[in-house]
Amino acid sequence: MQYYPAYLDLRGRPCVVIGGGEVAARKVASLLEAGAQVTVVSPTLAGALRKLVDSRGIVHHPRPYRRGDLAGAWLACAATGDETVHAAIAAEAAAARVFLNVADRPRFCGFIVPAVVTRRPLSVAVSTGGASPALAKRLAREIEATLGAEWGVAARVLGALRERLGGDDAAARGRIFADLADTPLLHAIRARDAARIDALLSEHVGTRTTLADLGIDLAAGADG
Repeated sequence: MQYYPAYLDLRGRPCVVIGGGEVAARKVASLLEAGAQVTVVSPTLAGALRKLVDSRGIVHHPRPYRRGDLAGAWLACAATGDETVHAAIAAEAAAARVFLNVADRPRFCGFIVPAVVTRRPLSVAVSTGGASPALAKRLAREIEATLGAEWGVAARVLGALRERLGGDDAAARGRIFADLADTPLLHAIRARDAARIDALLSEHVGTRTTLADLGIDLAAGADG
């Protein structure tokens, strides 16, 4: 089976997590990070999930799943450990056209979650199509070991430049970004050489353009 890779904008979207263990806690944390509005359905909550519910204002229904819990949801995740419950959730999700992920159970899933390496705002997703999450995680670890923070900073720089040039000719803008991608920009960022970065930006944009103009603080680096 070939999945369609996509990044979802979950800001303000209602999402439901069914389950109260550590796996559910990780699902909730990633949904919150994406800006989703999260509801948790579970009789009990693991320590990490309890802290999230208490500190982030998450709606919690302290009971087992029952049909109707996905009403109005845009996306759902399930991690209950009960195959019968998972099958029931999958049936409701299919009927309600809600995207569903069931931990380690691809046959119930409307989408699967890849292993992700992040150098904000850059992220690299690795998936085996559900065949072997362990292999995807192994490859992600190898990528993580070689993907330096400079890639995230470069993404921030080019993203800010993209906004600055938003009204310009699309073809000309595309050439600028293609040219910059082939310059020593990454090397200059890795070396924290602000003068070299400013020179590269000005050379390829065609006007005086600096990190300061773009609101980029090179010393701030990038999140991992």
